[in-house]
Amino acid sequence: MAPKKIYDVVVVGGGAAGLSAAVTLCRALRSVVVIDAGEPRNGRSPEVHGFLAHEGLPPGELLAAGRAEVRAYGGEILQGRAVAARKEAGIFITELQDRRSLRSRRLLIASGFEDELPEVTGIKERWGRDVLHCPYCHGWEIRDRAIGILATEPAAVQEALLFRQWSGNVTFFQHLLEDLDSGDREQLEARSIRVVKGRVAALEISQDTLRGLRVASGQSVACDYLVVKPTARTESPVLQSLGLQQADCAAQGRHLGADPNGLTTAAGVWAAGNICDPTAEVITAASAGVKAATAINADLVDEDTRLAVEAAKRAAFPPAVLS
Repeated sequence: MAPKKIYDVVVVGGGAAGLSAAVTLCRALRSVVVIDAGEPRNGRSPEVHGFLAHEGLPPGELLAAGRAEVRAYGGEILQGRAVAARKEAGIFITELQDRRSLRSRRLLIASGFEDELPEVTGIKERWGRDVLHCPYCHGWEIRDRAIGILATEPAAVQEALLFRQWSGNVTFFQHLLEDLDSGDREQLEARSIRVVKGRVAALEISQDTLRGLRVASGQSVACDYLVVKPTARTESPVLQSLGLQQADCAAQGRHLGADPNGLTTAAGVWAAGNICDPTAEVITAASAGVKAATAINADLVDEDTRLAVEAAKRAAFPPAVLS
């Protein structure tokens, strides 16, 4: 039986970060396979925004083009889900859910995260449609419309002030915030942002369109769009199997720590995209993938050179000569 192939790099995650990294590595003549679970975070969004020359492109089309580019440069795309990884004798073994396994010299994790949404009736069903989260992804499309901000943490005040740039009709639903400090209330009032107290009980939908929010008191408040802040769910059996820990950060949420090039605390393991930066937009994640890829290639070049030097020394001074 022929020995199992050892790739230069296994990429876990077929989103913008993983595919961008794979293209860069393939163009560096590295053997690469991308494990793609087929569940992109922005899969429910109708369009990609903020990505130069790809403005308004459906996410599925962007990823399909990325997969085609990987294959054009000799890379492989493998449909599946990675569930564990370990290192044996300097080689990473990545296990898939269907019991297949892949071997590689380096590992790049670009699997992103899942959005955990607030527990309010109707939010999950409307997510990516008229329930949104990013002003730079959606602000232009919802400009001048009635926008509601669902407060689940104090940072929602800043979110309301930010969306006020796109609309003069913004309502701040206190929801989980029992009260606002005087400074926050002063800022909201100064920007003519209405404040509604009490928990939001449900979204009011009519003819498959968001019409407003119903507060627990029974009050109904009209709005066309609702802004929520999802929680980043980055728990991954692959990270756990590698002993990688996630950190909590007020600005970024729960994420995997890595250096500026994506190198994690596990030697030979890099990470890129939303798993490192939950706030990253598509173009930012793609950039991080390229940056990690160049760092991985440089690391492999160093290893290739070291091995070549050792081989040259063995050839010049074979054991028989030394004895």
